[in-house]
Amino acid sequence: MRVGASILERAGETLGDFLPQLAGALALLLIGLLLARLVGQLVRRGLAAAGLDDLAERWNVSDTLERAGLQRSLAGISGAAVRIVLSVIVVFAALTLLGLEPLSQSLNEAVLFLPDILAALVLLLAGVVLAGLVRERVDRLTYQMDFPVPLGQLAQVATLAIFAITAAAQVGVSADILILVIAIILAAVAGTFAIAFGLGGREVARSLNAGRFVRGAFDVGQTIRVGELRGRILAIDPDATVISTEEGRVRVPNHMLLESVVTIYGRPQGGAGEPPRP
Repeated sequence: MRVGASILERAGETLGDFLPQLAGALALLLIGLLLARLVGQLVRRGLAAAGLDDLAERWNVSDTLERAGLQRSLAGISGAAVRIVLSVIVVFAALTLLGLEPLSQSLNEAVLFLPDILAALVLLLAGVVLAGLVRERVDRLTYQMDFPVPLGQLAQVATLAIFAITAAAQVGVSADILILVIAIILAAVAGTFAIAFGLGGREVARSLNAGRFVRGAFDVGQTIRVGELRGRILAIDPDATVISTEEGRVRVPNHMLLESVVTIYGRPQGGAGEPPRP
């Protein structure tokens, strides 16, 4: 009986010492989370008032964030990031207040590691935004140059991968592994660009070379038929021949005039602007 009573007394004393710590940890957790939420809202409103969202709209950053599955407001994302970081710190502090020594040491190390995690998240966010902008510019360029390879998507993946690797280095991933991954990505990008430029240059050279033969075989003003297309030749450009049809003007790549069966109706008639005769 005395042994049982002694155990109960020690348990009661331990519980009595632990209850104030538990109450303090809960109070710190509740107040800290409320303050973290308040600070996050203040940061969001402050950045919005400073014009961060307007700047993001002008630079199409908001559209990029939306395509990445995030909210359009860059100020909102920044405020949410601050709130999450402060909430994590508050939770760690509340757990440390409980007085568990092994846990406290681990939590302290985790708190010290938070700046690296935050920097990595910022790098990832910047990578998502910049990769979207790069894809938009490259897609526009490849469309104008008529490249057969989707370089925009490749440029987006390569840019995002570089930022992701940099973020991984920020949190302590081995540099040798990162260098190997970067070398593989750069080699893939270089090879794809070389193929794309080679294919694009080959098509351009093919059209230009065909233009010399087309100018010798056809004349402006002639009425021709290529497949289902019939009309009068308005101009023979270096890469394509412009034909006036009943539906409007059509550009036919010069190499198609050499590779297809073309029917010629008489000699040149009238000016280049006259409509085709039936």
